[in-house]
Amino acid sequence: MSLHLGPRQCFLGITFLGIGLWAWNEKGVLSNISSITDLGGFDPVWLFLVVGGVMFILGFAGCIGALRENTFLLKFFSVFLGIIFFLELTAGVLAFVFKDWIKDQLYFFINNNIRAYRDDIDLQNLIDFTQEYWQCCGAFGADDWNLNIYFNCTDSNASRERCGVPFSCCTKDPAEDVINTQCGYDARQKPEVDQQIVIYTKGCVPQFEKWLQDNLTIVAGIFIGIALLQIFGICLAQNLVSDIEAVRASW
Repeated sequence: MSLHLGPRQCFLGITFLGIGLWAWNEKGVLSNISSITDLGGFDPVWLFLVVGGVMFILGFAGCIGALRENTFLLKFFSVFLGIIFFLELTAGVLAFVFKDWIKDQLYFFINNNIRAYRDDIDLQNLIDFTQEYWQCCGAFGADDWNLNIYFNCTDSNASRERCGVPFSCCTKDPAEDVINTQCGYDARQKPEVDQQIVIYTKGCVPQFEKWLQDNLTIVAGIFIGIALLQIFGICLAQNLVSDIEAVRASW
């Protein structure tokens, strides 16, 4: 978060914003703004827009503020970065103190997106990636897919995917080069012992917890590194403001 990274931050921010706007344009959101609220689940495009917007604002304020010796922009850069640091610190403390509540919210979030699995291709790809990466299925198990109208086991469901799961829940066969997108059909109609052979039966919330515990040192190191960069950026901006004001005071 150093001032020297300002131009790169601006470029990366514009790139992320461009990707987000392009994705929305491809989905027809820009021509129908009201459709932003139509999606029942999480739209991954928001990640690109929010991250891109924050990076652009920080990069612009830091770069232009340093080049033009604009104390207002430098102070804005410092305060904005300080707010982000405070929010990150608060989120970390709350996540540690309210672990069970966070787990419940994560469960609710995943299940809410399971309901909207077929509503948005980006959301669908995100869920598939998550389940493949962590080798999991649903929030706490494969039966969570009963929440989706295409995969539930009700008699009124005429879908071929009835009582099944997405292909991303299927265990991978190293001998297969082509993904079998129908591997999850009727998977939940089988006995639990047979299910474990065909699909992942562990939920994504427990698998994420396990991954976090196994990689706690790396994750903590990354967050500490980011925090140190932010503190360095704040100190650098404040030091530059002090130097500029000292020079102006000597005129």
